[in-house]
Amino acid sequence: MSDTPVVSEHPGRFDSRPDEDCFHCGLPVPPGNAAFVAKIDGQPRSMCCAGCAAVAQAISSAGLSRYYRERTASASTARDAFPGSPSQFGVFDNPLVQKNFVTAVVDGGREAALILEGIHCAACVWLNEHHLRNLPGVLDVQVNYATHRARIRWDNDRIRLSEIMQAVRAIGYEAHPYDPGRQQQLLDVERRKMLRRLAVAGALGMQVMILAVAMYAGVWTGMEERYRDFFQKLSMLMTLPVLFYSAQPFFIAAWRDLSVRRAGMDVPVTIGISLAFAASAFSVATGQGEVYFDSICMFVFLVLGTRTLELGARKSAADAADVIGQARPAGAARLCADGDVEQIAAVELSPGDRVLVRPGEVVPADGVVVAGRSTVDEAILTGEAMPQPRREADEVIGGSINIDSPITVQVTRTGADSALSQIQQLLDRALTGKPRVSQLADRISGFFVMAVLLIAAGVAGYWWRAGNPDWLSITVSVLVVSCPCALSLATPAAVTATVGRLMKAGVLLTRARTLETLARISKVVFDKTGTLTLGELRCSAIRTAEGVHRNDVLEVAAALEQQSEHPVGRAISRAGVNLDLPRVENVVNEPGGGICAHILGKPYYIGSPHFIAEKTGLEANSDEAGSRTTVFLADAGRILGEFVFSDEIRDEAPRLIGQLRELGLEISILSGDQRGPVLAVADALEIKSARWQLSPGDKLRAVHQDQVQGERVAMVGDGVNDAPVLAGADVSIAVAQASPLAAAAADVVILNEDTRMIAQAILAGRRTLRVIRQNLTWALAYNLSALPAAALGFVPPWLAAIGMSASSLIVIANALRLR
Repeated sequence: MSDTPVVSEHPGRFDSRPDEDCFHCGLPVPPGNAAFVAKIDGQPRSMCCAGCAAVAQAISSAGLSRYYRERTASASTARDAFPGSPSQFGVFDNPLVQKNFVTAVVDGGREAALILEGIHCAACVWLNEHHLRNLPGVLDVQVNYATHRARIRWDNDRIRLSEIMQAVRAIGYEAHPYDPGRQQQLLDVERRKMLRRLAVAGALGMQVMILAVAMYAGVWTGMEERYRDFFQKLSMLMTLPVLFYSAQPFFIAAWRDLSVRRAGMDVPVTIGISLAFAASAFSVATGQGEVYFDSICMFVFLVLGTRTLELGARKSAADAADVIGQARPAGAARLCADGDVEQIAAVELSPGDRVLVRPGEVVPADGVVVAGRSTVDEAILTGEAMPQPRREADEVIGGSINIDSPITVQVTRTGADSALSQIQQLLDRALTGKPRVSQLADRISGFFVMAVLLIAAGVAGYWWRAGNPDWLSITVSVLVVSCPCALSLATPAAVTATVGRLMKAGVLLTRARTLETLARISKVVFDKTGTLTLGELRCSAIRTAEGVHRNDVLEVAAALEQQSEHPVGRAISRAGVNLDLPRVENVVNEPGGGICAHILGKPYYIGSPHFIAEKTGLEANSDEAGSRTTVFLADAGRILGEFVFSDEIRDEAPRLIGQLRELGLEISILSGDQRGPVLAVADALEIKSARWQLSPGDKLRAVHQDQVQGERVAMVGDGVNDAPVLAGADVSIAVAQASPLAAAAADVVILNEDTRMIAQAILAGRRTLRVIRQNLTWALAYNLSALPAAALGFVPPWLAAIGMSASSLIVIANALRLR
């Protein structure tokens, strides 16, 4: 039998009852109206309108009817979600609109961050991912259940973003570009629902507890039977809203787990409170036995309170990402060619535009100051507390705040290419993955729940056969006391707390596994320039061969280096900024060595002495030593000139090296620079292991050699030539102002100029792993000790509820210390 829905709108084909609800959206089917019917998994299902029937048809025709078996809430109202005209989404295909949330990816596709409204459970995530992946042209879809944020990658030649958003609406959900304000509204709605359930459980639970105290007192002092029966019936009535409203998420989650033949942590919770309520209701009806309404209310209240705190911990890192997103400016004051100022939306800016930024305003896009002098507050982006001075030719970051004076900024990057968007993308990537220890805890939790259910069944059977009248309460205690909530919370609570704290300090983690690996690092390797030194090389001397003019040498060198991102190349480019540079052809850059190119058909070479000797056979000798770096320029026949550079050791470098030594880490330098400058820095910082004149391949081989010897290596770099070794290290760390390639390969990005954050990140990794181990140890020890006590009848249900909730609260409180 086909699963394709059969839709009918003829009266008499399906007679709906007045109390029947729509199978798709859950709204009542209007009585007396022509009803719609769809076959889902071979069963006729009533629909309230043509919209729900069409949505159900789209789901079933795509082979996704499993959604209806796994969902834990009704879909969005199809009257609202019924597909409209695709043209209404056409605005999102506009390149100007896409600038802020769409990026081009390596394989030629595009990637966007969207928020999905209507996500209620894991089944909703499954449905959206599978539905969109089946669309021709969609390359990948990942939906983050915690944030409801989807990252979608597609081939724009085969499918448009508007069609993807239309497809989301076709199955009853709404998609829109990621917007921090709207995301916060969704989080607030979820929090308000949780608080309402908690309030109902708390308010009614207190009344039930008061009645329970009276009944407990009556056992000792005596109580008339009619009052006892009245108190029990009243307690049952007040427990009903707690059971069917406050505890509703437990039942929904348990049913979802059981429907896919999986035992989640809500299964024993639901079985426990259901058994307790059934036994209590039976006692009220027969007038014999004990009632447990007070234990039920207390248990639901404590678990909801625990999960409310869990929700806050789980969202903390996502909130950090939203703070970054909220820094994005809405408007800009663009300078026209005639000198007038026009107010436009920031999304309309393009590279090359000039904008006026007044004191107190947000810089609308990444750019360079072309007029004025001021200070800017970059705290929200870099964690740097003090405003930073900016003058002409200095870069400013979009989202930073101008403090003192008006400045004119020429825009260099906008939208998804901006630093703000790139930071947010990296943070999103860190939040979507799971560390290995978290995956292990999840597997343990799954086995543990099955074991608890089997043990509870065995305990119930034993005490029932033994004739113990408290067999039911003992069984409920076993189900409740051993709930593995604390075990499942142990890792995510710690990780989210640390990620949020480091983000505020200016340290961006780009992968979920990074914290776990940082904690196990045994050796830190530095590339010298830009990490231990400022990396702002200054051309302190230019020596030329006999008969060669200084400006001629500088013009050729600056022409060869004008596209270089290496500190030496940038220093030469700055020295020749006012010169008329010749045209360069056939440029070949050898990272770690130098550059060769042709000018007017003649070959030129600039680089280290070893590079010059390798390319020309000429011997390049220098009288310089110590902390000075030298680079030579040559043609095919002779050395034309020598450039001498000086660099300074960072002020915080000695303290950083001291902190790393206090952590027991081995330290070394792997540099492409010459022997003298490398040894000078190593001696100044008392670093015993240093190697020089290494190519990127040499650095990578050195790191692999350390790894073979059992070292866990963290590599700190900032340049293009560091990208291979950064990718090969156990943990890669890119410092502020690192090249885009180095930052893309890094697991950790230091957003401010304080390299001492490297030691803080390693320390945070160790503290996080220690807290995770503490949490896991506590959770396992609690469950392994509480379970036997409950099975022996020493733990009443109310105490089991307190113990289970307290164990989760202890785990969360321990994790929040990391903040």
